[in-house]
Amino acid sequence: MTWDDLDAHLDKMPGTVSAYVGRLDAAPTWTRLPDATHYAASTMKAAVLLALYRAAEAGVLDLDAPIPVVNDFDSARPGAPRFCCARNYDNDEAVWERVGDHAPLRWLADRMITRSSNLATNIVIGRVGLPAVARAWALAGARYSVTGRGIEDFAARDAGITNLVTAADLAALLGGLATGIARPGPLASPAGCATMMDVLLAQEHREDLASGLPEGTRIAHKNGWVRGVRHGAGVVLPDDAPPYVIVVCTTTDLAEGGATGEEVEDDACRLIATTSAAVWAARHDLAG
Repeated sequence: MTWDDLDAHLDKMPGTVSAYVGRLDAAPTWTRLPDATHYAASTMKAAVLLALYRAAEAGVLDLDAPIPVVNDFDSARPGAPRFCCARNYDNDEAVWERVGDHAPLRWLADRMITRSSNLATNIVIGRVGLPAVARAWALAGARYSVTGRGIEDFAARDAGITNLVTAADLAALLGGLATGIARPGPLASPAGCATMMDVLLAQEHREDLASGLPEGTRIAHKNGWVRGVRHGAGVVLPDDAPPYVIVVCTTTDLAEGGATGEEVEDDACRLIATTSAAVWAARHDLAG
């Protein structure tokens, strides 16, 4: 399948499908509406992860110090009441079982990524602050992505405060973490980038990008889904070719999402998996 074939296939899909594919430190081989904005869903958690590790490297936070596990947060809308998360709209009981107790920030960050815990995400945002997340996006070179509020902050949402991503911005963020392992860069130290990549490699939700790859292929990735939205963003690490970044963002009726936060393997999932498989087949031919 050529890139034109892939574009023609995606042209037939309802809604908006964006993509970015390329080797690290190289111009992209293929893009499709790379700057189109989509509701971020859980992909914004990758930027929250970066903001947290940057704060730890600056000595502002201790990743291993236990903090209270709470379900009570400031709204991003000035003057709005505090808000909380719904347990049945989350993906990780382990965090909820610790409400009223304590847990290290490092553990909460891991659950935020590997299980996509909404509660853990809001706790981490409460510690680092939304300005630090905005700074993380900016350092990655993101042009349009915004993390304006926590998850389930409905007062902020109703006031028009939202979370947005683009395929190009997600590629810049994850590609920056991958290249930052080899040399110091603007995002974090090489050790910090390596640790964050390890967290992303441990991702347990593998129904979209990862399912289009051969079994055992390493991919450091974060996905996100709500009704009408399904995204996958990752760095694939083949044994027989250079690493490459792949991002597919969809805003489409094919994304059924989950009524209670549960992941659903829907047509949008399969669309991303098919795209991932096509890119894998072309991995030796990506522009260097």
